[in-house]
Amino acid sequence: MPTALITGASAGLGAEFARQLARRRADLILVARSADALEALAAELRGAHGVAVEVVTADLAEEAGVELVAARLRDAADPIDLLINNAGFGLPLQFADNDIDDEVRHLRVHVEASMRLMHAALQTMRGRGGRIINVASVAGFISRSTYSACKAWLIGFSRWANAEYARDNVSVTALCPGFTHTSFHERMGLAVGHEGVPTLMWLNAADVVRAGLRDAALGKSVSVPSLRYKALVALTTVLPSSLTAGVARRGRV
Repeated sequence: MPTALITGASAGLGAEFARQLARRRADLILVARSADALEALAAELRGAHGVAVEVVTADLAEEAGVELVAARLRDAADPIDLLINNAGFGLPLQFADNDIDDEVRHLRVHVEASMRLMHAALQTMRGRGGRIINVASVAGFISRSTYSACKAWLIGFSRWANAEYARDNVSVTALCPGFTHTSFHERMGLAVGHEGVPTLMWLNAADVVRAGLRDAALGKSVSVPSLRYKALVALTTVLPSSLTAGVARRGRV
């Protein structure tokens, strides 16, 4: 059976990736800070699908946490077939008003941890094959504080890595959803229905994950779920950044 390692697996898109992959009979390694939530999800998936589920409790904003997961990815005796870099969190858009230590943690989780875990995974994937999905965002195509900048880095690096390591039978895909119903916004104190986002712009987590897995299987470097967000991304190439930045101040992606 293939084995997938998912960061940020305790809730949201990470938990949805775990459920869909378990239904496909993949064994799983679930990574997050919340041990109780991980153990509950692991028990659910073992009982429902009979797959092997390993739990790794780690804070990817800390060097020790990243190295713990990286060491598992480098284990050639029990290699990983699919890495999903999904861990992340949001901050208020007003960079100058945010605590700089929070901003540094934000950068470490979204960029540094993803880069280091990709590097570790490639040590065993090259030659035998594998897939990497980096959960980015439509925000990576627009001007939107440090969240946008982090996601733009993931998109750009995924595009390069997908072309570079195709010769080694490794695909790298940046999954770029728009506004998606998960616990992401609730953790920022934005109650459902009060995020400042039109109903039409919301996506379903299950649909986002299906699109990401499908496009990764096809070897695409960038996956943008839904036609409406594909159209929005296309518009960002022709609209001035001042306009897109103004629109982007609404809600959270």
